[in-house]
Amino acid sequence: EKLVKITDFVSVHTVIPALVNREKGSVLEELAAGLAAKHGNLEQKQVLAVLQERERISSTAIGDGVAIPHGKLPGLDRIYGVFARSPAGGDFNSLDGGPTHLFFVLIAPEDAATDHLKALARISRLLKDEVFRQRLMAGSTHQELFQLISAEDDKF
Repeated sequence: EKLVKITDFVSVHTVIPALVNREKGSVLEELAAGLAAKHGNLEQKQVLAVLQERERISSTAIGDGVAIPHGKLPGLDRIYGVFARSPAGGDFNSLDGGPTHLFFVLIAPEDAATDHLKALARISRLLKDEVFRQRLMAGSTHQELFQLISAEDDKF
């Protein structure tokens, strides 16, 4: 059985060290733009629409400063992702009422249900570790943040 790793869909080029926006709608726009900018086959408006649709069901901010906005699009060949950080913290209607600092965004092919769920599970498992979350908050550059994610990803 294939192991889904975070580095399968997040690269050093899809790390955003500091989000500009703090309000939920604007953060989603910034995340969708960040994803589309790195992948020519992703349309920003479509990505934003699926992320917004998912947030309408319930917030993907799971607490502890973490959110995992995600959705599915037809016609994709694989899962695409972005890791973004908001040093100041955004208001993302978090389940624990706190600000959200760490965002992992996933866009999956419509037919990749299993991989999509495995990816979500893997991200939430890694981010349950408080020390790892603190390291992500302390890191500075794209490279450093990607190294931290990659090293943590290799532990499991």
